[in-house]
Amino acid sequence: VPPVPRRRRNPLSSAWAAYLVLIALAVVYIMPFLIQVATSFKTEPEAASNPIGLVPETWTAAAYETLFENSDFLLWTMNSTIVTIFVTLGRVFFDSLAGYALARINFRGRSVVFALLVAVMAVPAVVLLIPKFLVINQLGIYDSYTGMIVPLLADAAGVFIMKNFFESIPVSVEEQARIDGAGVFRTFWSIVLPMAVPAVMTIVILSFQGSWNELNHFIVSTQSPELTTLTKGVAQLASGQLSQGTQYPLKLAAAALMTIPVAVVFFIFQRKIMNASAGAVKE
Repeated sequence: VPPVPRRRRNPLSSAWAAYLVLIALAVVYIMPFLIQVATSFKTEPEAASNPIGLVPETWTAAAYETLFENSDFLLWTMNSTIVTIFVTLGRVFFDSLAGYALARINFRGRSVVFALLVAVMAVPAVVLLIPKFLVINQLGIYDSYTGMIVPLLADAAGVFIMKNFFESIPVSVEEQARIDGAGVFRTFWSIVLPMAVPAVMTIVILSFQGSWNELNHFIVSTQSPELTTLTKGVAQLASGQLSQGTQYPLKLAAAALMTIPVAVVFFIFQRKIMNASAGAVKE
């Protein structure tokens, strides 16, 4: 009996099916953001009667005007910007240093330090809020920029990412630098770190997004209205502490403006994440 020929799958139909699934997922993820932006331009009665409509019947920027004129939105933005810039720069520097030490420097207890690092990543952040408050208060930096910034200057996930990337860089690059007279820090700073641009860009994006959207840490580290960040201020708006009634347009306008910096940073640096490190081994 001659074998029955198998029907070949049409690669074009498979590609279209994959694209349709991706489009459906994209719509599901982007729909809340579109509703948020559309509602921010609605009037208060329309937002209450038609909350999920994507096209406002009456376009108005009253929510944005109220946000800038009758709230401390600019102060919140300034505080978030200051904290985010310092935290992002600090995490790039300290995470890179710690990752390089764990990847390249042989010291006693290195495996124990790495195991503790992984253990910290497994602990829910909310569990550490009370100890974090006690430490901040004991150090005398509660309710200050120092208390907001210093505890966030390094994170276990960033160290883990940098360690793994440094281990993928050939050791021969560093050996050649040491032959030329470079010390450990000079080798790290001038030779290895420039080769780790993809990992550094990943840390920049994750650090910017994490510190910009941080809320729990700022709740336990500050209480003064002058140190309120965007996340804390928008949370107070959403809970009704700073507004009367529903005021959906006002709350969603604040949330929409808050997402812009994170989106801009991601689109600026996301291409560099995919770049491979250039070879630097001398023949």
